[in-house]
Amino acid sequence: MNAEIVAIGTELLLGQNQDTNSSWLAGELALLGVDVFSFQAVGDNERRLETALKAACERSAFVVATGGLGPTVDDVTRKVAAKLAGKPLIFEEKLAKAIEERFARFRPGKPFPKVNLNQAFMPQGATVIPNENGTAPGFMVRVGKCHLACLPGVPSEMKPMFEATLKPFLKSLAPTGTIIKSRVYRTTGMDESALNERIRDLFESSANPTIGVLANAYGVDIRLTAKAASEKEADQLLEGLGKTLTLRLPNHIYGWDKDDLETIVGRLLTTRRLTLALAESCTGGLIAHRVTQVPGSSQYFIGGWTVYSNRFKSASLGVDPKTLESKGAVSAETAMEMAKKAREKTGADLAFSVTGIAGPSGGTPQKPVGLVFLGLADEQGVRVFERRFSGDRATFKIKVSQAALEFLRRSCLKLPLEDQDPNASPLGK
Repeated sequence: MNAEIVAIGTELLLGQNQDTNSSWLAGELALLGVDVFSFQAVGDNERRLETALKAACERSAFVVATGGLGPTVDDVTRKVAAKLAGKPLIFEEKLAKAIEERFARFRPGKPFPKVNLNQAFMPQGATVIPNENGTAPGFMVRVGKCHLACLPGVPSEMKPMFEATLKPFLKSLAPTGTIIKSRVYRTTGMDESALNERIRDLFESSANPTIGVLANAYGVDIRLTAKAASEKEADQLLEGLGKTLTLRLPNHIYGWDKDDLETIVGRLLTTRRLTLALAESCTGGLIAHRVTQVPGSSQYFIGGWTVYSNRFKSASLGVDPKTLESKGAVSAETAMEMAKKAREKTGADLAFSVTGIAGPSGGTPQKPVGLVFLGLADEQGVRVFERRFSGDRATFKIKVSQAALEFLRRSCLKLPLEDQDPNASPLGK
């Protein structure tokens, strides 16, 4: 099945908001084996929205639109969808009551704005998509041979609505006796071109499952999509090619589907009863943030330091001022002391440090922008690795935090630390 995504909102075209909905939906549709042909953004303009949705519905079997379901005059999605479906807008009393009750529950004592009742209008015969997190219900209508689903633009509302209603619906559209199932193998520590060389023959020769590759700041995801007569058969196809991938990419696959590295690391630290401390400079606390995003992280994460200035590296963490003066803040020696002091001060089993140059300024020919030193202290001593990362400051920080977590994963599993990147080398022990 082919699909398209239409993001609605003038604020998207002005650059005031980022369209994160489309990328999230594209990923979810891919996991369902639905081919997304395109997605586009269109402003809150009735004529232009009609043109965009009409063309999308003519091209694709399924179209999902996000945004434009608010109560104000510029929210025209309901009106346009009804026109394309050839149906009048009908006021739904049950929806109106639910909207009023929700408003009263979350804003007790405040007068109900009657304009919100505009959200109770639905195209006649539309399937209502309940919204448990907001006042704007979604809906789905037929436009010719296309299923047009309209969801709110607020991600915290849109995502659970898709999960609860549209995902089961899309699964039901698969031809009778046909199962479409996907699995994503998540890798890190290897760039897209190097990974492509390892699996190029599989990509070219495999028709079922098909293989898709997606690079991002966290690594490279490999999506397998199988079509079969039963879920069991689809699982067998995915597992068969998945084993081949695992053999081709030893040590680099860290999880599946929605797994993230901080959760994997947390699970390993918990099962091995290991504790962790952090000393961060160039990441500004991002590693600690990711670690503590995992429920139960207090069992293994003792604490850490965000030490940006040289003075604070010495005063708080205990890095020798002579080291900072002679070797510099961004050096193997400083990373080594940071990791060593963090472990000594906390008594953690593992301590990790990062120091680097995020840019865009501050680099020199000897120490260019993107240079990072990562230190790992454990019972064996301290090892330091030199790495290079590209991208703007935000991307740089993500990449460094991902590398740090990958070093921790490998340390817990007793895997080689050196092959995380072909250019990485241990600088100290």
